Amino acid sequence: MTTAPLADRLDGLLFFPVTAFGPDGSVDLDTFRAHVRAGVEAGAAAVFACCGTGEFHALTPEEFHVCVAAAVEETAGRVPVVAGTGYGTALAIRYARLAEEAGADGLLAMPPYLVVPDQAGLLRHYTELAAATPLDVIVYQRDNAVLTPATAVALARTEGVVGLKDGLGDLDLMQRIVSAVRAEGLDLLYFNGLPTAELTGPAYRALGVRLYSSAVFCFAPDLALAFHRALAAGDEPTVRRLIDGFYRPLVELRSQGRGYAVSLVKAAVRMGGLDVGPVRPPLSEPAPAHLDALARLLDDGRALLKETGA
Repeated sequence: MTTAPLADRLDGLLFFPVTAFGPDGSVDLDTFRAHVRAGVEAGAAAVFACCGTGEFHALTPEEFHVCVAAAVEETAGRVPVVAGTGYGTALAIRYARLAEEAGADGLLAMPPYLVVPDQAGLLRHYTELAAATPLDVIVYQRDNAVLTPATAVALARTEGVVGLKDGLGDLDLMQRIVSAVRAEGLDLLYFNGLPTAELTGPAYRALGVRLYSSAVFCFAPDLALAFHRALAAGDEPTVRRLIDGFYRPLVELRSQGRGYAVSLVKAAVRMGGLDVGPVRPPLSEPAPAHLDALARLLDDGRALLKETGA
């Protein structure tokens, strides 16, 4: 594990690998390793292991530990590894310590489980988590963990909290958070964490939020990297063509099933030739008609790459 601060190492396209399961339902570490290795070799800037796309909710602590350790071994220090953590504060701290033991570089703190806390409770949760581990913490804002600008400022002052990943999509709130933190002379690393974040990439970029998680990178790194290059270069014609011809239809397909932000991604990885197995309950596999639509959409996306030369 490098001694460079995590925030200084996160620059580029962020890879959230799926967790592979074998025919008997157990974790398939060899396939997971192959998936992580392929992503790093394709150009991922970081590996976020056992997070939302990696079915953190469905992993036992023991499975979580071995998967994070495998991701760390496969990256071999080439890019940082950030591990998920979540549930209540005590369990979040336990997962944080398992991630530390496995050699992770940082944590993505997902929303607390089940309860809807107030701002004081959220602040206490994240500050206690940050105090319990030397790993840098990125707070994931979504669902029942929505911050006010004042809470975001307090977190920016908290040692060990280095970033905020937004999975809510409220651009007015994000602008107010960014402004409030900046006005106090503080800094956070901001991420667009919406499912299929490319669709909202231009809007977040206007707020100064340049980092985003790319589920598409899991199964189509060529498309994800082409979009990332075009967005960074201000190539608006290519960005628009890829949004109109691939990303918008993908989001529309994703919206047709519960849990498709994970199960559709996993199905697409299998279509690419790597058998990562099915999703675990309570998620379900996509409908056959939706899998057919996904295959056609991938063909359309790659045809767009040839047309644009991206």
